[in-house]
Order: sequence, then C-alpha cells, then structure tokens
Amino acid sequence: MAPFTGDRIILNDLGFYGYHGLFSEEEKLGQRFVIDLQCGVDLSAAGNTDTIGHTVSYADIYDVVRETFEGRRTRLIEALAHNIVAALFEAFSDIEWIIIRVRKPEAPIAMVRGEAAIELHRARPA
Repeated sequence: MAPFTGDRIILNDLGFYGYHGLFSEEEKLGQRFVIDLQCGVDLSAAGNTDTIGHTVSYADIYDVVRETFEGRRTRLIEALAHNIVAALFEAFSDIEWIIIRVRKPEAPIAMVRGEAAIELHRARPA
C-alpha cells in the first residue's frame, strides 16, 4: 500500500494545555493546543471479526499522544509533532503511516482570528 492511502484511525480536535513554545510567556503561562491525527492501519481484520485484537485501540493511541505531549517541553511544535509520531510508531507496530497536525489557537502573533499550525506526513521507517 502506498503511504497515506487506505484505512485509517482518526482522532480529531484533541485538546491539551501545555507549556511548549519559544517565548518565556509560553513556558510560564502555557496555552491550548489542538491535535488532529490520522494513523494508517489495515482495518480489514477488525471489520471481518468484530474483535479488538485485530485493530489498534484509539484509546491507547490517545494515551500515547497525551503522555508524549505532557512528557517533555519543546520549543517548536514541529518537534512536539515529531516526538508524538516517534512514540506512536514505537508503541504500535501495526501503524504504517501517520498524518499529524498540531494547532496553536493562541499563538503569540497579532491575529484576530485563526490559529497557527504545522502538519507532518510520516511513513514508518524501514
């Protein structure tokens, strides 16, 4: 299967409060972050058998995302996303690819509305 096609487990709008960022205010005061995640997993066996043993639990995926988000402060949301991707690949051998978007609704820029975000597309390393 080509990367980023086929079946996927999706978790959207995962909200967290954290202290990631370049500026001292971000480290002291913190801010909201929102994470959108797609994990490429073959879901055919789960669909055919209706058993959890043939899929990756989205609750377990969430736990890895939360633990990684809360585990180590990063200055860049690119590094935060990279750390989450690495942790997910390590935890779940069935995940073949990941698309992750990290959004900062209160990024320290003079915007009236919107958010700053990054998105990574990563295939499992060979």
